[in-house]
Amino acid sequence: MTGGYLERLAVRSASTGTVLCLGLDPEPAGLPRGFAHDVTGIEAFAMLALDACLPSVAAVKPNLAFYEAFGSRGLAVVERIRARVPRDVPLILDAKRADIGSTSARLAVALFDALGADAVTLNPYLGREAIAPLLEGPDRYAYVLCRTSNPGADELQGLRVGDETLATRVARRVAAWPEASTEGVGLVVGATAPAELEAIRAVVPGLGFLVPGLGAQGGDADAVLRAGPASEGSVGERPGGGLVVNVGRGILGAAGNGSRDPSRDPAEALAEAAQGWAARLPVLA
Repeated sequence: MTGGYLERLAVRSASTGTVLCLGLDPEPAGLPRGFAHDVTGIEAFAMLALDACLPSVAAVKPNLAFYEAFGSRGLAVVERIRARVPRDVPLILDAKRADIGSTSARLAVALFDALGADAVTLNPYLGREAIAPLLEGPDRYAYVLCRTSNPGADELQGLRVGDETLATRVARRVAAWPEASTEGVGLVVGATAPAELEAIRAVVPGLGFLVPGLGAQGGDADAVLRAGPASEGSVGERPGGGLVVNVGRGILGAAGNGSRDPSRDPAEALAEAAQGWAARLPVLA
């Protein structure tokens, strides 16, 4: 594939007509009937969901923890997911990593080279110096945690720094990094805090956003479509405006588990759920 990550995301968003990202995070207890509650069941269900949902999504985002829980066998599943995801579909590895320079350099090799990520999620707490090694190279992209979707996010992210929140200050700092001007970095901003999403977008109108928190977490899809796309620069001019919206349990849960109707085809249910979310998250003109 040619072009940077955001350009390739825009092409995929335009072709599918949606900014939906499939959160590929299967939990053993949530697997449908017939799937073993171990790494083999996780892989079988992940591949089933991937095949069923791919036509309706702009990107795919496995959370590494759901696979690392099974050790080396789980990481091997991530490698096989990478091999199965077409190269025109951006693969985001949700890792939430960052460390001192030498460790970050090895993290870059692990996430981008060994596991084949197109983009990753990173933690800003150690500062740009810790993140920079993961951004070296024209094809790498990172979403920096800014305002996350979990209920306890405000404990630190809502702290006041002068006349703004820590989350807003993080957004300003990231927008000032050189990687922002070369389209190498964006932000994670959750759908569960629509007011904060709007405020952060106002101070960084040209950055790409990865927005979790819809579906099971109850985020506001309309607010995301209003404030999520970039409005300035080359990012804002592309289809989707650099926005990608993750839905995981809201799609995967449609396949049911052992307590639900065993007669329904899981693949059909998954495809239907992905189509529904894709329609709710269109690429806006």
